[in-house]
Amino acid sequence: MRLSRAFLPTLKETPAEAQIVSHRLMLRAGLIRQTAAGIYAWLPMGWRVLRNVTQIVREEQDRAGAQEVLMPTIQSAELWRQSGRYDDYGEEMLRIKDRGDREILYGPTNEEMITDIFKSYARSYRDLPRNLYHIQWKFRDERRPRFGVMRGREFLMKDAYSFDLTAEAAQHSYRQMFVAYLRTFARMGLKAIPMQADTGPIGGNLSHEFIILAETGESQVFLHKDLLQFDALAEAPNYNADLKPITDFWLSRYAATDEKHDVAAWDAIPEADRVSARGIEVGHIFYFGTKYTAAMGVSVPGPDGANVTPEMGSYGIGVSRLVAALIEANHDEAGIIWPDAVAPWKAAILNLKQGDAATDAMCEAMLAGLPDQAVYDDRAERAGVKFADADLLGFPWQAIIGPRGAAAGRVELKRRATGERHELSVEDALARIRA
Repeated sequence: MRLSRAFLPTLKETPAEAQIVSHRLMLRAGLIRQTAAGIYAWLPMGWRVLRNVTQIVREEQDRAGAQEVLMPTIQSAELWRQSGRYDDYGEEMLRIKDRGDREILYGPTNEEMITDIFKSYARSYRDLPRNLYHIQWKFRDERRPRFGVMRGREFLMKDAYSFDLTAEAAQHSYRQMFVAYLRTFARMGLKAIPMQADTGPIGGNLSHEFIILAETGESQVFLHKDLLQFDALAEAPNYNADLKPITDFWLSRYAATDEKHDVAAWDAIPEADRVSARGIEVGHIFYFGTKYTAAMGVSVPGPDGANVTPEMGSYGIGVSRLVAALIEANHDEAGIIWPDAVAPWKAAILNLKQGDAATDAMCEAMLAGLPDQAVYDDRAERAGVKFADADLLGFPWQAIIGPRGAAAGRVELKRRATGERHELSVEDALARIRA
């Protein structure tokens, strides 16, 4: 990508409406543009990051045994009446009518629809277990949308739904998603802490939300220091094995948001083992038994021929919200610091003297060696502008090339996260970026 041709509308000044770091930087870096209250267009660089985040989520869901589907954004009100939630959900649900005067809604979540789909095809206990997920846009009419995509009205979400024959099997499915979430966030360079949570309008009696730690987080969190030291599954786990040892480690240590904070339990932990920090919710999982399957008349013959109502769980990740959370956890005064796994491009190639033959040739060689992985700043701008924009946009690497380095056959390679610099040959610089 040549920056001279890119649609990358950066801003020098921070818009007045941006109250938190991620919103300010997403607007300044040209990742998004607001089109209505709480609704955003994703511009090319933001869209690339969102796709990278989506792909990591997808890969870990697939690895855990979930199967991807795609459900529509528009749902029938009748489905929600069957579950009893149509009138209970509140004003956040966007209720509309089609030209036939039929009541429909823009889906805020998909428990009813997926239950109806499963009901249509499940014939016996042999059709269980199943875990189905999709990654789709949702709409919730927030009373006060704010903080950019952190709390918008339209958002991209991964939601998965498990169906099991018994409560014991359903809790194994719950643990599978619990572990998959730890690995998903770890792959993005995030430390996610699962914490017991309220079930809200989703329902059920077992729920955990996943909080990533960030100095600018929206919630105060309290946790045992062991949870910060635990390696969140560098190796892909065996999802068919007993996952209780992994989940029990997390659940045996104290972790709570300010809403759930138990002062007496906190005081019982040695002071040296306590950590208080800020955090952002990025995922939420629920086990709710037969809440929806019973309400919607789902049953299958069990091994003994008697009908069984399947047990369900629901598992959500705020995919678009994750982009903002990544920025909240990875930035400095100069701009964004993208983790390698989600970066829109791996490197920025900075040409410090456009038009110098040797400099231009070395920049072109770097670009050719990083197909679809680098942005080439070939603009006729001062070096200071190029440095500032590269820091703002947050690419993990900056390959800085000027006449002196080009004459010596050397690239100055800067690591955005640490500021560390090395002078390398083109081949060595390419190898470092690819690695």
